[in-house]
Amino acid sequence: MKPHLLPEDIENFLYGKIPLTKAMEMRVEYYEDDKLVITAPLSVNHNHLGTAFGGSLAAIATLAGYALLWLELGDKEAHIVIRSSKVSYDRPVRGEIRAICLRPSEATLARFRKNYERSGKGRIKLGVTIEEEGNVCVDFEGIYVAIR
Repeated sequence: MKPHLLPEDIENFLYGKIPLTKAMEMRVEYYEDDKLVITAPLSVNHNHLGTAFGGSLAAIATLAGYALLWLELGDKEAHIVIRSSKVSYDRPVRGEIRAICLRPSEATLARFRKNYERSGKGRIKLGVTIEEEGNVCVDFEGIYVAIR
């Protein structure tokens, strides 16, 4: 069961664990039963073309998956790392970066939690999209590992 945290609590956790989140001015816009939405302003995450920097897009997508897994796991002491990722940049992002990580199915989460509890290690694949004006601009898929 996920903990009931305010967006500010999630932000403060990430700021403390991953200092880059503060430099990116990352914010938690939304966290409910079905998804987590993290945003960052273009003003500090742009490239020479005035669009979102690819590294910032990859970082915010990675962070969205990391944060969702941390929330779903409910273990502040767990070490969460990304094992591998694949990202597709389909359209430029010209405004606020908005990363959406959908909560996996209950069956997928149950398998992950069972492995984590049994062996102290669990692995899960999470998908994140970065959208603007109803269009998917970036599609990210990451495999995360949680270690007790």
